[in-house]
Amino acid sequence: MIAALMMTISASAQFEEGKVYVGASLTGLNLSYNGTDDLNLGVEAKAGYLFTDNWMITGQASLQHSSNDAVADRYSLGVGGRYYIIQNGLYLGAGCKLIHANHSYNDVMPGVEVGYAFFLSRTVTVEPSIYYDQSFKDHSNYSTIGLKIGIGVYL
Repeated sequence: MIAALMMTISASAQFEEGKVYVGASLTGLNLSYNGTDDLNLGVEAKAGYLFTDNWMITGQASLQHSSNDAVADRYSLGVGGRYYIIQNGLYLGAGCKLIHANHSYNDVMPGVEVGYAFFLSRTVTVEPSIYYDQSFKDHSNYSTIGLKIGIGVYL
């Protein structure tokens, strides 16, 4: 019980105004699904700033590789935000990405995610999350639901 209490106390100090966040995650690993991909592997880098307690604004860049030849390598840039629901690390996120693949595919994808920031130390977290990205170009083939596993650092 003491260890759980200490984790909760250390977590609550990390979601204060003025903190900077840097993170990276693996996406896919066949842990996401959409109508056109068999294999899906991606990496994502994210940076954020807590502009007030429990509210973070984020920017992200990612590279996604797919077995689908039409959109084999996808690059994206996006912005978003997170709200830490409770002080132990549960969060809701929302954002929007611009996707570019090959020379024929561009898409705007708003998305939502729910995740948990599990603190390994006072500043380092493991962050599993479930996400959904909605495609404006072709809902049935490119909208994606999946699982991300990330590492975050709160400075």
